[in-house]
Amino acid sequence: MHTTLLALAAFPLGAFPFSIVIGRLFLGKDIRDYGDGNPGAANVFRAGGQVTGVLAVVLDVAKGAPFVYLAHSSFGLPLPSLFAIGMFAILGHVFSPFLRWRGGKAVAVSFGVILAMPQQELLLAFIVFMVLGFLFIGPDAWTVVFGAAGSLVYTIITTGGSWESLLLLCVLAIFVAKNFGELHTMPGINGRLVRWLQTVIRGAFSTL
Repeated sequence: MHTTLLALAAFPLGAFPFSIVIGRLFLGKDIRDYGDGNPGAANVFRAGGQVTGVLAVVLDVAKGAPFVYLAHSSFGLPLPSLFAIGMFAILGHVFSPFLRWRGGKAVAVSFGVILAMPQQELLLAFIVFMVLGFLFIGPDAWTVVFGAAGSLVYTIITTGGSWESLLLLCVLAIFVAKNFGELHTMPGINGRLVRWLQTVIRGAFSTL
């Protein structure tokens, strides 16, 4: 009963389009007119709001956390229950009834779910591989896919077939599905750190 109620509560919270509301309230814009057209925090930044973009990220992360955290901290529910509740939060963001069953790419809300899980090594692996993807892998669609795939491989190696692995597998599948149109370009070693280093090197040579 606790699992069912928490999952049913997690879905509408995950579905609520905080980024769209923030864009309209603070920027007077529909963020779906920018970037890739998704109702996520990235397009709040693209619409021109740095502070509001950070707020949108925080709220999108927060959507995934509270009911997963309550499930294990207050009710002591097992991992299968945490998995179900977390997936309902993520699926709410991906298939939002507030947006005619369309939604965002679920990166921030997935981070929130993993943040709330009791297995801190899962969070660490997710952060490490996402940062590595951000720094070294491009384009952006491959960055998030690399982050989820790397976390999944690490979790399988360290824990074997587990509920944590199943959660990451589902997150990876969602990332692939939501970014599928952008994955036709093969990934390359051209992440942000690489591009920054290339810019620095070209600048150094241009002054010689």
